[in-house]
This record gives sequence, C-alpha cells and structure tokens, in this order.
Amino acid sequence: MAAQIQAALTIIRRKQVEARTGLSRSTIYAKMRHNPNRPSDHDPTFPRPIDIGAKAVGWIESEIDAWLTAQIQKSRKA
Repeated sequence: MAAQIQAALTIIRRKQVEARTGLSRSTIYAKMRHNPNRPSDHDPTFPRPIDIGAKAVGWIESEIDAWLTAQIQKSRKA
C-alpha cells in the first residue's frame, strides 16, 4: 500500500517528462496552452504541472503514465 501511495506522489521534472514522452520542451508547453493560431497543438488531456517552488514545477508521474497509456490505446484503435 505504501508503495502505491509513493508512486502516486512521485514528482518528475521537465527533463524527465521529455524523456518519458519523447516530446520537446516547447511541445509540452504547447499541449497545455490554447493557441488560436495552432489549435491542433493544444491537448486538454495532457497533465498540468504543479508548483514545487518559487520558480520550479513538476508533473505527477502517475498522471504522465496515464496520459501515455491513453495515447497508446488511442493509437492502437486508429
């Protein structure tokens, strides 16, 4: 049980998100931001970062994993 709670609360930084997803920094932030000039970049299902300091953010690892799983399932259905 403690291992499940620990996994759910693991925060990963942007470089780790880039490595896990294969996305660049600019693509990660484009997925989170609605841009009328490039509406296809926005992905409302992409996990939002959380503030972990004055100038630092991180993502919850389990949310990134869930997003990746959803992307795989969506790709397999297409």
